[in-house]
Amino acid sequence: MSGKPLIGIPADRRLLGAHYFHCVGEKYINAIAQGADAIPVLIPSLGDGIGLDELLHRFDGILLTGSHSNVEPHRYGGPASAEGTLHDAHRDATTLPMIPRVIQAGMPLLAICRGFQEMNVAFGGTLWQKIHEVPGFGNHREDTSAPLDEQYGPAHEIELIRGTALHALAGQDRLTVNSLHSQGVQTLGNGLEVEARAPDGVIEAFRAASAPGFAHAVQWHPEWKFQDNAFSRALFAAFGRAAREYARKDHV
Repeated sequence: MSGKPLIGIPADRRLLGAHYFHCVGEKYINAIAQGADAIPVLIPSLGDGIGLDELLHRFDGILLTGSHSNVEPHRYGGPASAEGTLHDAHRDATTLPMIPRVIQAGMPLLAICRGFQEMNVAFGGTLWQKIHEVPGFGNHREDTSAPLDEQYGPAHEIELIRGTALHALAGQDRLTVNSLHSQGVQTLGNGLEVEARAPDGVIEAFRAASAPGFAHAVQWHPEWKFQDNAFSRALFAAFGRAAREYARKDHV
């Protein structure tokens, strides 16, 4: 293959006005187009109607974005969500079967926030729905009344596990990241390897240990003004390199 790799981005299905739309945030699109130097392509969340086999043959990488919606708790055997919790059953039905197939194919995968939680559930893990209510854990939510720059501003340090790929990419033991989530990993999915933790022990990054290449998930939002953060630039650049390398190979 010549030219830029194609990165698929599964969409949120949202009711906007009287109609449903399949949406991807511009910050994710820009991070792929500029940070990964790839072509971002929206994947509609059609569940079983997506044609997963044919779809995956067309892409060189997958980005799983953050979202205001939570993974439906029946997907991981969790208790019912609090009233008013936003869910996206169509996205769940699209991404959860997709993730293991992407890993199995050796296709690069980067998962962010909701995508991080989806990846954990796809590998049999469970989630805390409100980690700020779990004894011993801090409040990892943003102040929604603050300006966006404050919501996405530095929130806390994470410790990168030595010997992991993310530690090698960062070239240091600690990073300061933003924090905009109420859900978190309760039990880690089968075959996933922790790459970073918050000071209170919350898992902040992991990878699929069996993946032959790039298969990382982060709980924070590196896409936000990625160009202003050295690690975020390195992360998206590495994702783009992995996608270009995959594009040169025959797709599985």
